[in-house]
Amino acid sequence: MPAVVGLRDATEQLTGNEHVILDGTSGILIVDPTPSQIKTYRERRAIEALEDQELQALSVADSVTLDGHWVTLRANVDLPEEAGFAARSGAEGVGLMRTKFLVVGRATMPDEEEQYRAYRHVVEAFGGRPVVIRTFDVGGDKLPIGSYPTDPNPFLGWRAIRMCLDEPELFKTQLRALLRAAMHGDVRIMFPLIITLDEVLQAKHLLNEAARELDARGVPYRHDVPLGVMVETPAAALSVHTLVDDVSFLSIGTNDLVQYTLAVDRGSANLASRFTPLHPAVLTLIKRIVDVGAAHRLEVAVCGEMASQPLMAFALIGLGVRCLSVAGRAVPLVKRIVRGVSAAVAAEAANAALESRTAREAEGELRRRLMTAFGDAPFLRDGLPSFVEGNIFEGSGGLNTSSAHE
Repeated sequence: MPAVVGLRDATEQLTGNEHVILDGTSGILIVDPTPSQIKTYRERRAIEALEDQELQALSVADSVTLDGHWVTLRANVDLPEEAGFAARSGAEGVGLMRTKFLVVGRATMPDEEEQYRAYRHVVEAFGGRPVVIRTFDVGGDKLPIGSYPTDPNPFLGWRAIRMCLDEPELFKTQLRALLRAAMHGDVRIMFPLIITLDEVLQAKHLLNEAARELDARGVPYRHDVPLGVMVETPAAALSVHTLVDDVSFLSIGTNDLVQYTLAVDRGSANLASRFTPLHPAVLTLIKRIVDVGAAHRLEVAVCGEMASQPLMAFALIGLGVRCLSVAGRAVPLVKRIVRGVSAAVAAEAANAALESRTAREAEGELRRRLMTAFGDAPFLRDGLPSFVEGNIFEGSGGLNTSSAHE
């Protein structure tokens, strides 16, 4: 569903009787649009509907660049109910199954059986294709109220792997459920917010304990589940070479990597313009992670929102990323980007972006080359449309590029 965030005082200024156009692509809300604007947006919606039909046809097409480089496309799944749609999108598995849905808004933590059923549902929906499940990436801001410590700044505090290691019984309950669900398909376990090798080793120790507990109960489980880590801080990116001997894959969480690298809260409307994933510092860290992974023959995926956006997906391909995990709806769109460019041109564009002095310069280098490949394609639109004027509220960004809705 299209949405716009960061509209500040829009709800205070609107009375509730206005006609509006909500543009989830450009991140704007147009109040009492003119007949001309309504006509333009209706035409645009019709064009996007045709584009959607064309994109859906790509669900069965190979995700291969013009010069023969395969780019694996997987889907991000927030809820088990999304698995069926994601599987039909053409995704080659799940690159990130978030598990915080099991925790948020509850009075108690989920038990092993509830977790097992949720994981198994997604695994079976993908029929043997890889399903990467991230262990709890929650902290004092999302855990059941009253049962666990709170934290005034959860993004820099007690969360993710830190919380799990400090609450071993809670963590082992999840690990047992994951090991059991792995009996039904290709499950891969991913630990979030890893900073040091010590955290990986502690997590693996608890996984072994969870396995022994299942043995003691006589419960079947898979013994060879691949383990990976999310690289989402500058510290992890710079020391990623210390992790490679103890993991099976790496996944770059660009949402947090950008936040921590640029010291910008990604949830702050006041700082939205400063949240720039194409900043050369961010691109340099991504390039380092990819190069280290390639040197050790480890799969390196990107599972942040960055991968779902055409221009940024182009940049990631150029940086050497060969596995992208995106929103289910974005799978066909990103596949169109993959099939319409060459990895060589993408690498040239990414190198120019790396050498840029600012995020704006880097974006210009990438956009110029991508538009050479696709022209002024509607799916490359972003920013404020040139035909919009008058009474508008401009947000800090749109949430998903579904067709604009009146």
